[in-house]
Amino acid sequence: MRRRRTPTAMDGSILDSLGQEIVGVMSPVSICMLLVVLLVSCLSPLPSSIDSPSSTPVTAATLVYLESPSDPPAKKLAGALLNAAVFVVLVAAVTFLLVILYYYNFTGFLKAYMRFSAFFVLASMGGSILFSLFRRFSLSLDAPSSILLLLNFSVIGVLSIFSPAVPIVVRQSYMVALAIIVAAWFTKLPEWTTWTLLLALAAYDLAAVLCPRGPLRILVDLASSRDEELPALVYEARPTASNHSVSSSPFPAASVELQPQYPVNLNPNANPNSEPSPNSSSNDSSRGPNQADDSVVEIESLAEETLPLVSAATSITQLGSTHGDLISSADQDDIFETSRGIRLGLGDFVFYSVLVGRAAMYDLMTVYACYLAIISGLGCTLILLSIRRHALPALPISITLGVVFYFLTRLLMEPFVVGASTSLIMF
Repeated sequence: MRRRRTPTAMDGSILDSLGQEIVGVMSPVSICMLLVVLLVSCLSPLPSSIDSPSSTPVTAATLVYLESPSDPPAKKLAGALLNAAVFVVLVAAVTFLLVILYYYNFTGFLKAYMRFSAFFVLASMGGSILFSLFRRFSLSLDAPSSILLLLNFSVIGVLSIFSPAVPIVVRQSYMVALAIIVAAWFTKLPEWTTWTLLLALAAYDLAAVLCPRGPLRILVDLASSRDEELPALVYEARPTASNHSVSSSPFPAASVELQPQYPVNLNPNANPNSEPSPNSSSNDSSRGPNQADDSVVEIESLAEETLPLVSAATSITQLGSTHGDLISSADQDDIFETSRGIRLGLGDFVFYSVLVGRAAMYDLMTVYACYLAIISGLGCTLILLSIRRHALPALPISITLGVVFYFLTRLLMEPFVVGASTSLIMF
């Protein structure tokens, strides 16, 4: 006769598990967007010189057209479309190059490239932002101390991101710092180019991941077939479930932390399918109460330990096949499930923060609207992830909602609220 598993205090409810997964992803995204908004508010130039050619850096996103405030709207739109098209083509070319290198097992080169990229971002771009903050708040620091501080910050950051021995909190902090630095630089792009580029990247992300021959889809399939991970900059939202509790996570994973914990038979000679002997009851009664609580029980069904949204028919082999779902960090990365829970690509942090950072240059009301839209889109993506159970693009829903809410707030809501406030109308 089967014994049903008795719930314990360590076993959180299904809603608690779902909340932990969502909070583990949305909390760092919110922190990243908040810090980018603060940076933009502190370092943004005067409104008259925000989009001037002298303040706009020449990057891969402004190779074709450098926007000027005196240009007509038609010219701005045409130039922004050209800039976005060129940038997406460059991103696709780099991604296909990474696919080729990974296909021919140049993993050592890819890892070295990722380390160099992380060091360059922390040392060069991060140092520039740090010195701008010093000038903004009239702080002074001698050159040797500045160089030593910057080198320590960069070297420790590279070691923390790529070393498995570093605590997960330190690695997560440096991943958020990388996203903040890159997003702060992207906010220097002209306004028309920024909005066009965000929409173009969201469309590219959708095609690159979901199309059978998309570059990101090929990378995911290669990593899954080899059962390994690509060198990429991704944020790991590790679950907090204990190894002693049965996980009810809605997202598939292959680790001890998220797998359903099946009973372990400590007797190697025992048959797991055999019926209990008549003496088993007496043996159970002869044990103490503490030993009885530690006895091995049989979980009747895996479906009892999973959410209703997730099919319980996925085997352990299928759960482990997603261990290598990795996306290139050279562009907008995707949400995917691995043995360490949900992982969100660094590119998603960057472009979410670019959207709210650009909104912060106009008004705080647009910042609130864009933030709520991005978080809502990310929540929808997580729900789809729990249903589809494979890598999904994280940009399309959030970016589309964010851009739509920005223009609705700027063109409709703000004039209404300002007009009502000036007329002393309370609502």
